[in-house]
Amino acid sequence: MNKAVIFLILFELISINAVTLAADVPYLTGRVTDNAQILSDSAIKSMSESLREHELKTTNQVVVLTIASLEGESIEDFANKVFNEWKLGQKDKDNGILVVVVPAERRMRIEVGYGLEGTLPDLAAGRIIRNIMAPRFREGNFDGGITEGVRSVINILEGSEIQDTWITGDAAEESEPSAFAGLESSGLSLTEKILFGAFIFGIIGLFTIIGILTPGFGWFMYLFLIPFWATFPIVVLGTKGALVCFITYLIIYPAAKLYLKSSPWYKKAKDDLKTTGKASVGGFVFSSGGSGGSWSSGSSGSSGRGFSGGGGSSGGGGASGSW
Repeated sequence: MNKAVIFLILFELISINAVTLAADVPYLTGRVTDNAQILSDSAIKSMSESLREHELKTTNQVVVLTIASLEGESIEDFANKVFNEWKLGQKDKDNGILVVVVPAERRMRIEVGYGLEGTLPDLAAGRIIRNIMAPRFREGNFDGGITEGVRSVINILEGSEIQDTWITGDAAEESEPSAFAGLESSGLSLTEKILFGAFIFGIIGLFTIIGILTPGFGWFMYLFLIPFWATFPIVVLGTKGALVCFITYLIIYPAAKLYLKSSPWYKKAKDDLKTTGKASVGGFVFSSGGSGGSWSSGSSGSSGRGFSGGGGSSGGGGASGSW
């Protein structure tokens, strides 16, 4: 078994292990799913009615989820997974919003669907978290924090102006974003983003280089890495940055292979594969044996007490925070 295959197997095992340890997507029981049991019945009833009226008025689906633990998964990944499995928002509008609160880990996130990212940008979602929800959570007032947070989301979606009282402390400073503002938008610190980036781009970057330098097998690697380049950079670069990165990969990879095609060492490696069945590239030995792979994916829709998602999706927009 050559080194490239060993690397691929290890990489897939890491990915599978991460999925295994992740928290399960809970059952959708209504517009407010209080699995952590931190909300009063009156707060659940009041928010559910407000969210129902908002949906009837605008077709936007805003849902609240509280959960005891993320089982080691990041709140960004968990919120995006729940959002897309519950299919919040209308299919042709992607106008869903998910508010997630994890009391035991003191984390929260407002996940915003594609169609509402312009109406509720990351900056506004972050202000709601920091200036509306977090102060109340620190006082142990989950009813007030979530209720007021949801009310603020609805007000913005329905066109109400942001209140001046929101502009306090760190929120006011964001009116002039720094050069690193885009890197901070996903809720991770700059240090965390650098470490995650080194891990993610180190691994997929290595396989990308191997694929570019390898005749034959390299085109299989190009297709194999597409889903990784399409999703993993979101953690570090955000949705828009990841899209730019993904498009760059789609263009640069084949362009580089076509450019190297005329190189003497590339031709030699290609000839070696044809004549001997093996070729050495950068210290790695590849064989011309067939390579292949398959995968499957599925989605399980959830519904609860007459309420279910409308087929929408999210690409990771929104904001996270803690208290």
